[in-house]
Amino acid sequence: MTLATRAQADELMDADDLPADVYAAVVADLARVNVVTMAARPTLRFLARAARGADRLRILDVGFGDGDMLRRIARWAAKRRLPVELVGVDLNPRSEAAARAHTAPELPIRWITGDYADLAGGGWDVILSSLVAHHMTHDQLIAFLRFMEAEATRGWLVNDLHRHGFAHAGFPLLARIARWHPIVRHDGTLSIARSYRPAEWPPLLAEAGISHARVFRAFPFRLCVERLR
Repeated sequence: MTLATRAQADELMDADDLPADVYAAVVADLARVNVVTMAARPTLRFLARAARGADRLRILDVGFGDGDMLRRIARWAAKRRLPVELVGVDLNPRSEAAARAHTAPELPIRWITGDYADLAGGGWDVILSSLVAHHMTHDQLIAFLRFMEAEATRGWLVNDLHRHGFAHAGFPLLARIARWHPIVRHDGTLSIARSYRPAEWPPLLAEAGISHARVFRAFPFRLCVERLR
């Protein structure tokens, strides 16, 4: 497979007929992938900057999957004694079931099944997404960028993958060694092929009317877009 242009094939986990128990197993393994690949690190560093001077934060996570990012943020905020209201929204109802099953009830997280656009006007300080941008069509991504720019008073972050040959070749080997779910092996490799390269983000941001965002790489093979106010 050439990586010169983004792949467009659908990922198996996005299939409407995927059983709930299989979906739960897949997103649980994806949460393990996130631990191994230090996926939370750029998000937590962004939040540390966005939280400066704040006495509390209202955070929206779009496309939460297993909910592992919000659980990590809840622990991060608790250590800093920073009051947070954490809300996750995901179109897939199987995500809410999986996240609830894997989340301690005392954590300050609310899970919503639905469209993020319906949460406009919610008074969000920060809007986040992780491993979501590459799932979107071009028009969906532009609309999402515009939503975050309009709704996040302190800033927003897109935490996604970097379309890179080494990651694309190496992930199947890592997944096989770790014995992750076969769908994770397939979709993880395809996700890398569907993701963006640094030079592809500025035209997207310009089309969305955003001029003050920063595109940066985060080890290993993460590509993030940050907007701080």
